[in-house]
Amino acid sequence: MANTAGVCNSFKSEILTATHDLTTSTGDTLGAALFQTTASIGPATTAYSTTGEVSSAGYTAGGVTVTNGTSPSTSGSTGIWTPTASFSWTGVSFTTDCCLIYNKTKSNKAIESLTFSSQTVTAGTFTLTMPTNDASNALLRIG
Repeated sequence: MANTAGVCNSFKSEILTATHDLTTSTGDTLGAALFQTTASIGPATTAYSTTGEVSSAGYTAGGVTVTNGTSPSTSGSTGIWTPTASFSWTGVSFTTDCCLIYNKTKSNKAIESLTFSSQTVTAGTFTLTMPTNDASNALLRIG
């Protein structure tokens, strides 16, 4: 099975029960983990797991902690949120095409699966650059 992009189905119901807090001052701690091209991460994912996660010197299971300096907002009728810093790993060797954003504070509940073309890095730096935080580009968009 392949990785697929999308807001996780479980997250959609969990935001209605105020499970997640993405605000900057009181918000939950979020993580960003990378997965192999052979993993099965997607909208049906309910929580972070190491199954299918990349493995390399320079990469710690669970990925990186997300820098959240921008609280969720709206742009027109679309709810938007983008972390304030890119995700980066140095001295790594792996192939990946998927990043899972998840809530470390809330039992590693999945938020969103992000996919991109397959990328291979060998003893180098891998960076996912954050997009503009607007209705067309924000990392998380709920319309």
